[in-house]
Formats: sequence, structure tokens, C-alpha cells
Amino acid sequence: MPRFEGKTALITGAASGIGAACARHLCTRGLSRLILIDKDEQALAAFSADCETVRHHGDVANPALWTKVTAGLDRLDCAILNAGRADSAPIVDLDLANWRQVLSTNLDGMFLSLQCAMRAMQDAGGSIVLTASVSGIKAEPGTAAYGASKAGVIQLAKVAAKEGASKGIRVNAMAPGGVDTPIWDQVAMFGDFVEQHGSREAAIAAMGELATPLGRFARSDEIAGQIAFLLSDAAATITGTVLVSDGGYSL
Repeated sequence: MPRFEGKTALITGAASGIGAACARHLCTRGLSRLILIDKDEQALAAFSADCETVRHHGDVANPALWTKVTAGLDRLDCAILNAGRADSAPIVDLDLANWRQVLSTNLDGMFLSLQCAMRAMQDAGGSIVLTASVSGIKAEPGTAAYGASKAGVIQLAKVAAKEGASKGIRVNAMAPGGVDTPIWDQVAMFGDFVEQHGSREAAIAAMGELATPLGRFARSDEIAGQIAFLLSDAAATITGTVLVSDGGYSL
């Protein structure tokens, strides 16, 4: 089981879903220090973890946030770059402002996060995982902005892996399929599904059964364990790869 004694990790999108699950997972495996970043100030303040934490509230697409983070960053061993947002609309109906909002968080924010992490790892190396999505691999109607942004995340991870290798920096992408996280609440069609099935839990279960050969969506803690593997020394020769964890959805 991967261990992280004495290490410092930075996590974006840290207050809920996959980010929060990763924070808890790493803390139970000996992590010494967490740097948590999230746009939701209330959720970030309420989040608790069993190791030293530094919290930064802000938008990952805002360069001023990263100036503040960098100022207090004296060491970084691991980074989980997980902040993201979703939207759903056919291309012919997609508002340019919504397109730009999704790409601002998912690509601009990912670039700035990655740049900060790689700069902090220049001297001693480290490991980074970018949260992409199976939507960046498999096309579905209504996912133009989200899918394009996540395809960009995958390519960004591969370029970063090549650039970071000589410095001992490994960079990989995690591409989940359906996961029960708050990001679903940003998707209009999900509200219709909840109404149809009577509850959020029933809607998630029905979607997982319908969409995946394994018959269910992943839990955030399962994705957290897979990300921890990619970060750990057990994956020491793995860089520039995309781990697809989608229950067979993309087959």
C-alpha cells in the first residue's frame, strides 16, 4: 500500500468530491502537509483532515491566487490538480460565455496549477496527477466544452511529462468515467434525471447501471486510491499516461 510519510501535497478542487477524498486518503497514509485550494470558501473552511493543512480560497484560473500560493510554498512532493467545472449543451446552443467559463477553469486553471507545481518541483522532483475525464476520450452529444477541455488536459499532461522527466517530475492524467461527485449538479440534464428517479442517489445508481458494463459509477474514494498509486513510488516508471477508470464505459 503506497505510503507518503514526510511528504507535502497540493490539491486543487480540494473541498469536496475527488479532491477531498484524495486529501483524506493521503493523510491516512502518512502525509505530513496538505495545501488545499478551492473556490468554495465555506466548504474549504469546513473541511477537516488529520494532518497539517494550509488553505487557499480562490479561482484556479486567477494568476493572483498562484502568486499567493507560491509565496508560501517551500516544498512540494505531490500535486493533485483536480479543480474543474462542467456544462452541457449542444454546440449549436452553446453560449460563448459558458464555453469560456468551462475552458477558463478546466484549461487555464489547470495550466496555472501545473506551472506552479512543476516550478516547485524543479530541484527535487515529484509526482503530479491531473484530473481529466473519459469525456476527453469518448465523444458524446452535449459535451463540447467539457470534452474539449478534458482532451486538452490529457495532452497537457503528456507534454508536461516530457518536459519534467529530466527533472525527476512525473506527470500523469486520471480519466474517470461517472463518479458520484458534486460536479453532476452543474449539469442541467442531471436535474431531470433526479426528478425522474425521485432522488439524487437513485439517479446516480440508475445512470451507472445504464452507462457502464460494470453496472455502477465509481466512488470518490476509489478514484483517490488510484490517484495515490500514480503519485506513489509504486508507479516510479509511469509518466505521461492516462489511467481510464470508467467501469468499461469507453469500450
